[in-house]
Parts: sequence; C-alpha cells; structure tokens
Amino acid sequence: MGKHFGELYKMRHIITYSISPLEQRAFAGYFTKGFPNLLRRAKNRVFRIVPQLVIGYVIYSWATEENARSIRKGFEGPTE
Repeated sequence: MGKHFGELYKMRHIITYSISPLEQRAFAGYFTKGFPNLLRRAKNRVFRIVPQLVIGYVIYSWATEENARSIRKGFEGPTE
C-alpha cells in the first residue's frame, strides 16, 4: 500500500494511521492495572461460579457411580 513503513500511500477521502512496532508497548499496564482488575472481577463473581461447579461435580460423581453400578452383572459367586 505504499512506500516504507510509516509512509503509507495517500488516498483521497481515506484516513489511515500507523505506529511503529518499536513505539508500541504490548504489555503496558499489565501488572499494575490488568492483573489487579482480574483479581477484583474474579472475587466479585466467585459466588456465582463456585456453587455451579460444586453442583456439577456432585452430579457428575453420582452419575459415574450410578453408571458403574447399573452396568455391573448380578454375579453372586460360586454356590457350594
């Protein structure tokens, strides 16, 4: 679309902006703002998510035990 990096071709009625990759900061504010915000959001939602996970685990464990019990043969062993 143009010449060198940062000198994009000029087209009428189209506005383009560019920034050098050396000027960008990929993780700007990650540890100072992003991670504390993640912890705050997780703390606010813990009472919505944890009960559902516990209920799901209880149902899953009950269902696997019930399935193992229901597919077992009624073998009583040798009778003498």
